[in-house]
Amino acid sequence: MHSPRPFGSSALIVGLLAALCAGRGPTQQPASRVSYNRDVRPILAENCFACHGPDARARKAGLVLSSPDRATAPLESGAIAIVRGRPEASELIRRVLAADADERMPPAETGKHLTPAQIATLRTWIAEGAEGQTHWSQLEPRAVEPSLAAEDGWSRHPIDRFLFERLRREGLRPAVEADRVTLIRRLSFDLIGLPPSPAEVEAFVADTRADAYEALVDRLLASPHYGERMAVYWLDLVRYADTTGYHSDNPRTVTPYRDWVIAAFNDNLPFDRFTIEQLAGDLLPEATRSQRIASGYNRLNMTTEEGGAQPKEYENKYAADRVRNVSSVWMAATMGCCECHDHKFDPYSTRDFYAMAAFFADVQETAVGAREAGMPVPSAADAEVLARLDAEIAALRRELDIASPELAAAQSAWEQQVLAHRAPTLSAWSAIGPFTAASAHEAFETSHGPERDVDLSKTYQPAAPGSSPLKWVARPEWRDGAIHELSGGNAATYLHRTIEATAAGTLQLSLGSDDAIRVWVNGEQLLSHEVYRPAAPDQEQLTIALKPGSNSLLMKIVNGGGGYAFYFQVSGKPAPDEIVAAVRIPPASRSAEQAADVAAFHRSVAPSLAPLRNRLADATARKTALEARLPRTLVTVSGTPRTVRIRPRGNWQDDSGPVVEPAVPQFLRQPAVNGRATRLDLAHWLVDGRNPLTARVFVNRLWKLCFGLGISRTLDDLGVQGEWPVHPELLDWLALDFQDHGWDVKRAHKQLVMSAAYRQSSQAGALHDRDPDNRLIARQSRFRLDAEFVRDDALAISGLLVPTIGGSSVRPYQPPGYLVHLNFPSRDWRDEPGEDQYRRGLYTFWQRTFLHPSLLAFDASPREECSTERPRSNTPQQALTLLNDPTYVEAARVFAQRVLRDGGTSTGERLAYAYRRALSRLPTAAELRIHERLLADHLAGYRADLPAARRLLAVGHREVAADLDPAELAAWTSVARVILNLHETITRS
Repeated sequence: MHSPRPFGSSALIVGLLAALCAGRGPTQQPASRVSYNRDVRPILAENCFACHGPDARARKAGLVLSSPDRATAPLESGAIAIVRGRPEASELIRRVLAADADERMPPAETGKHLTPAQIATLRTWIAEGAEGQTHWSQLEPRAVEPSLAAEDGWSRHPIDRFLFERLRREGLRPAVEADRVTLIRRLSFDLIGLPPSPAEVEAFVADTRADAYEALVDRLLASPHYGERMAVYWLDLVRYADTTGYHSDNPRTVTPYRDWVIAAFNDNLPFDRFTIEQLAGDLLPEATRSQRIASGYNRLNMTTEEGGAQPKEYENKYAADRVRNVSSVWMAATMGCCECHDHKFDPYSTRDFYAMAAFFADVQETAVGAREAGMPVPSAADAEVLARLDAEIAALRRELDIASPELAAAQSAWEQQVLAHRAPTLSAWSAIGPFTAASAHEAFETSHGPERDVDLSKTYQPAAPGSSPLKWVARPEWRDGAIHELSGGNAATYLHRTIEATAAGTLQLSLGSDDAIRVWVNGEQLLSHEVYRPAAPDQEQLTIALKPGSNSLLMKIVNGGGGYAFYFQVSGKPAPDEIVAAVRIPPASRSAEQAADVAAFHRSVAPSLAPLRNRLADATARKTALEARLPRTLVTVSGTPRTVRIRPRGNWQDDSGPVVEPAVPQFLRQPAVNGRATRLDLAHWLVDGRNPLTARVFVNRLWKLCFGLGISRTLDDLGVQGEWPVHPELLDWLALDFQDHGWDVKRAHKQLVMSAAYRQSSQAGALHDRDPDNRLIARQSRFRLDAEFVRDDALAISGLLVPTIGGSSVRPYQPPGYLVHLNFPSRDWRDEPGEDQYRRGLYTFWQRTFLHPSLLAFDASPREECSTERPRSNTPQQALTLLNDPTYVEAARVFAQRVLRDGGTSTGERLAYAYRRALSRLPTAAELRIHERLLADHLAGYRADLPAARRLLAVGHREVAADLDPAELAAWTSVARVILNLHETITRS
């Protein structure tokens, strides 16, 4: 096979020109002048930018077709790719028309070819002067008012006038307005993700006021369920989940972040504040608890607890994930490509990628291991109780500090007792570790070396390859009677000290550990307790025998996850060693600090203060117990930034790249920053009115929620490979309007649903062939509900739905053994036994590697990465799920109970009742006949096999109605299963 000859004097050009510009829209009329952005760039991007685009390292022959100005310069051969005004002199046109396969571009092996129309577009563009343009998404939105040329009799809003003008050019008319039943169902599903009740439908249909529709919109926007509906969309974007994702995919605590998102949408937090608080809530002056919870966004990335993982590798993984996410969520930019090379289509460079990562270098986190417990998040009622307890504790402490002559005399007598006491002497602590293992149990069971031979001069090789040797470290700052923090996950740390005794005797020890503990004295193991708990005083009481002279005490503390600490105190001593030492100094010679320490310790043991101490201990215990049951959430804590350098080809082991500081992509407007830029600077830059991306990205996605597709279809990419917007002027108008009105999300949402375009019928008719995807909005779109809302719909119809907002994630029914392949530790799924079983799908425990099968069947995202749009498949598995998943079987049975109790006495009345609840309409005559036959067949079958009826009715936790005939209830359950399985039931129309 011959290689094609080079374009110019060196390398080949891969390709030119894509088919019809991706964004020209259905049957769009030709523009009077060729537009580089709309018509030419998509052709070049599809076929040539891989070798002649922004990525300099991949560029062939020095030809830059991503910049028309640079493409007009002579090549090494002397040829000029683009000669403005002269297509016949342009090497580009000669090569795409070449008869010789070795000359012709694109090369045959690329599988690409140009149509005559595409070549004509290029020829016309060059003839017209080959003007280039900055990509439309990188330009600030342009204020363009919709046409007012004629009263169209349809438009209700400027949105409609933009659309109507386009429809007029296409020779089309908008569809008629949908009927009122369709409108209330559409609005309910779109704004709160739930079906309207029959009473709500009847009230809206009967409401003849001119503002009835707007009143309905306002009611739904004010519903607390609005935040839940919007949260489903947002949580997909930020890859929210209840588990860590990598390796064992263990649980983590982030549900308060999810509840913050719900509340933010319900409270209509302006989108600029919504952005700032998530990216940098912890950096705001006097950050509130709410803002710190919001900063949990930075902790939603997947993490690992795998013992053998390399911390440096995962630091780089986490940094790259954050760049991908923030650029996808707020910029619709595919910056992930730049981890290894400059972007081949958009002007993002590798330096841009790592400079963006540097914004997050201050986030403090464990690279490998369990996440910290997180910040406690009290409810309003709990916060009030905590405040009262804090005040009570503070008052008791002040009372304990009150001096009196009696207390001074008691202290003097106590000091004499201390001076008369003779006790063993304990050396300072030495520590070595952490010795890591695959699990906490393995760390507990493994003899890592020190327990076989205590030699403080010895070093040990850790299990993790490449880690530094472990050495004993003196810890003279560790005082007895306090909890001391350690570090490490799935690891053991050894602690050693000597005890000098003047004579043989015993010593009582009070110990605490987080988590497991072993103790040896003079080589003999005296304590072994594998337990998982936070360290606290007096968890273990141990009496040890001492020989005269030096005694060796060795402790092993093992951590499984969360905190890591130990506690040590000698019982029976009159005071800790440092207090005894201070008491031996005459009172007049003590420092102020020593005097205060002695007085404070005496107050802790003085018999006269015992009642006060008991009250203080009780209040403290009540506070500790309350705090222990509070939900916790991971938040961002800022610290000294890690060094970030460019990793050549994305290789985390390659440290040869230059160090970079935080910066936004170089081709976009730069923020004014003094010193090192922070996440707060990044957040402000994203929502700066001059940033061309953020507002466009958000309103484009909001449009998708209301019409099924975005104005630009590629919700995750507004760059060169994204789609040219079908209505670019409308997209810009919406973006500017959003900014100009304070980033008001509910207002922006209301505008869309108040438009005449939104209210159209979804009947396609002849438009199906003309515009199958409804890009022109000559009608409304119909599409299946998202996975969570399919389940919510069934629960709402049946009456099972529990509408509680927020709280812990819940576990609805799931097949036994579904999680059998999850290990470290192995686990099982326990179905929620009470009302939590019937909460909305939004609250389902989100196990990334094993997403709940019902959610998976309906295309929910596992949320390992940003998901801007879920696919909408139509598979037999979905029908089987609706028929057999215990959630839907139980919902059908409870729905059937309502039908039998509340739906009348005749079959026709009951079917009418069922249809009104499920579909907000009456059944047709044909539907009645089908259901009547189904009911008769199943009733006969269940009367003949009553055990089968009882087995069906036993599905689910909700009690079966004892007053109903089992066979009749089972038969109506079959009818209800069919109704819940109807396409119409799970479709937003």
